[in-house]
Amino acid sequence: MSGMMLSVRDLSASYGAARILFGLSLDVKRGEVVALMGRNGAGKTTTMKAIMGLMAQRHGTVHFNGHDVSRLDAYVIARLGLGFTPEDRRIFADLTVMENLDIGRQPPRAFADGRPAPSWDEAKLFKLFPNLGAMPDRRGGRMSGGEQQMLTVARTLMGNPLMVLLDEPSEGVAPVVVDQMVSTILELKSAGVSILLSEQNVHFCGLVADRVYVLEKGQIQWSGTMTELAASSDVQRAYLAL
Repeated sequence: MSGMMLSVRDLSASYGAARILFGLSLDVKRGEVVALMGRNGAGKTTTMKAIMGLMAQRHGTVHFNGHDVSRLDAYVIARLGLGFTPEDRRIFADLTVMENLDIGRQPPRAFADGRPAPSWDEAKLFKLFPNLGAMPDRRGGRMSGGEQQMLTVARTLMGNPLMVLLDEPSEGVAPVVVDQMVSTILELKSAGVSILLSEQNVHFCGLVADRVYVLEKGQIQWSGTMTELAASSDVQRAYLAL
């Protein structure tokens, strides 16, 4: 693992008059899984939306794979290879699995140093998500929540991302789907894809994440390795206990 994939400095964001993020700074290296943890309302989803260019009121700098994307629109950032799987999934309910995947298709990419990045197609994704492979013609609206979650991730991977922002992948899905998400994240990591993961589940993060930033009220209150967080009941109690 070498090279910086994402570098965020002094990121602030607001919804109207309500300021949500206050000067966040974080880094994700190539092939690294970094968790963004905190209670509901801490600012995790807003951080992802601000990085992705989905917040109209955002300030600070965001560099992704050598590009300054601080002022770019979301669709431009996506075309540079930053994938986003939102918490509410946003699949196309009237389209089939195959049609949803086709919508996400983008050309193969390379890292900043010229090395080719991993590329994905339907066959590879159906190996990763056998459930989807068993229902290629099923419409999105007729799938379970867990199947929709898999489809969201698979559609993002069809864009051949260099990095993925994963928002609450374990929320509200069955344990078997959570296990599949763990396997998927580890496979992406081994392929060199970077991941910024928004999550509340310490156990889930412990299985996949290298490092963690803990958010509270729109500010980073603690950062360190996942091992350090697991060993610190004080930090967990202060910022993660419900």
